[in-house]
Amino acid sequence: MNPDQQRDDAYIADTERRKSGSAVRPRDAATLIIVRRDGADTRVLMGKRAASHKFMPNKFVFPGGAVDRADSRIVPPYDLHPKVMQRLSQGCSESRARALAMAAIRETFEETGLIIGEPDTPTLVTRSPHWASFLRHDINPRLDVLHLIARAITPPYRNRRFDARFFMVDATHIQGGVQEHPEGSGELLDLHWVDLLEAQRLEQLPNITRTVLFALEQRLQNAAGHESHGPFVYMRRGKRIIDTV
Repeated sequence: MNPDQQRDDAYIADTERRKSGSAVRPRDAATLIIVRRDGADTRVLMGKRAASHKFMPNKFVFPGGAVDRADSRIVPPYDLHPKVMQRLSQGCSESRARALAMAAIRETFEETGLIIGEPDTPTLVTRSPHWASFLRHDINPRLDVLHLIARAITPPYRNRRFDARFFMVDATHIQGGVQEHPEGSGELLDLHWVDLLEAQRLEQLPNITRTVLFALEQRLQNAAGHESHGPFVYMRRGKRIIDTV
């Protein structure tokens, strides 16, 4: 077992660990890293998962969650940047790639109350209760402002597994202002803006989140934009592999 896996194992509750049987098939999921650069230091929005959560309880994470069926049924007027679409759709369809980005925006809204989009007419129409709550603000989601930072698949020894894509967006694309302590669904506790360097030193931080934060720091320093590759982290034959996406 390598040191990175040992550090992750230290954070895994017994309820998360798979005792036997075949590995669970990972679900598509998306996470959104909101970057705030209106002060002296770069900050990111993070919250703490409640102790009652069965996946990563008590861990500091970014907003995000699993892809919903409705995420692939809405076609936003502002599509993904071609370079992001190209990288994101490696191994999946463009429709699925777009659904991942939509899920990142929707889950962020549900967990933080923050709306990433643009006031537009006509506003999209949907029967999805999740998206209806977002769209009632007369704002359409914007995918063209999202950057792809990383991808990670939960190790096979977990009871719950996700194939997660980590997106980044600048806080200037938040509609309605930026609160110091956003209020969402309550799924994420202690929501607040954390200095990027301080975030990497948080004690209850999953190793994959630390890896993504480092990739984010490099992206911001290099200002490489949509064309820059990021890490793709997964397990193969018990070993942690870091590829590129």
